[in-house]
Amino acid sequence: MPQAIPVILITGFLGSGKTTLLNRLLADGVKTAVVINEFGEMPIDQDLLANQNLPLTVLSGGCLCCKVKGTLAPTLKNLRMAWEQAASKPFERLIIEASGVASPEPILDTLLRERWLSGRYRLQSVVTTLAIPSAIEQLDRFAEARAQVAWADSLLLTHADLATDQQQIALDRRLPLIAPATPRHRTGLDTYADSLSAITSPTIRRLPADNPVPAHGFRSISLHLDRPLPWPQLEAILQALLARHPVDLLRVKGVVYTPDTAEPISIQAAANRLYPPYALPSRAAEDKRGRLVFIANGDIERLADDIKQVFGFGIVSNALRLHR
Repeated sequence: MPQAIPVILITGFLGSGKTTLLNRLLADGVKTAVVINEFGEMPIDQDLLANQNLPLTVLSGGCLCCKVKGTLAPTLKNLRMAWEQAASKPFERLIIEASGVASPEPILDTLLRERWLSGRYRLQSVVTTLAIPSAIEQLDRFAEARAQVAWADSLLLTHADLATDQQQIALDRRLPLIAPATPRHRTGLDTYADSLSAITSPTIRRLPADNPVPAHGFRSISLHLDRPLPWPQLEAILQALLARHPVDLLRVKGVVYTPDTAEPISIQAAANRLYPPYALPSRAAEDKRGRLVFIANGDIERLADDIKQVFGFGIVSNALRLHR
């Protein structure tokens, strides 16, 4: 049998800290190939990786559970063939970061049922991140969030500093109903990432049911900004959109530019909370155009109209696209 490349699958609902965990894992010195799946048509997460010098594939425009599932197997085959042909192996493991709205079942189905792939990749661990403040609401509303927990080998509970005691207690009571034997970790990212290789993964895995993936109601809007906006103005706009769409606007993320900074800044919002922006390293390939992605579950046309109205003509380019 050929040498099997270990695979870590990172899942978790929107805004729960998957990319933060991925960045921490990439800092451990192990040569890694990465496959990132983004639901929106305009990929953002690859710009948030601190390490850009690695084999990286971005599958955007849908989630691996539905629209782009057929591209995962060819992507993994191409990575493996490049690995076999290289004189010096370009990576020692593969990390897949799934979309926040993806159920892990079709990904596991590809890794475990595809005969050629299952002999050349070894599923080391399925990690699911849960943001404690919003986890109960997401588990109540979305089957995808419940599936992410149910299929996990370990659960990483994040955003504990933003959670109340009641939210933590409620989650502790809920998780045993979905995944009673799955270990839960509240440690910091550094401690968890360092211990991940020691977490025991099952030697025998049950296979997902070979059923069609049910339709979901998630939609996305991709937006280009033609010119830099001052952060106070952009902050006010995003806060207004979150206030107007407290239930259906699930996620905002982007890379934008301001007149006061030379570096791009990262924009993150989830669970009706806008997080403080932070600077990203400047890169030679930048076109200095801001990019924002809005992911919603509900009246996407109303959200699109509001985005057009609050950004105004002359700021928003014609590259505002709805992904259905």
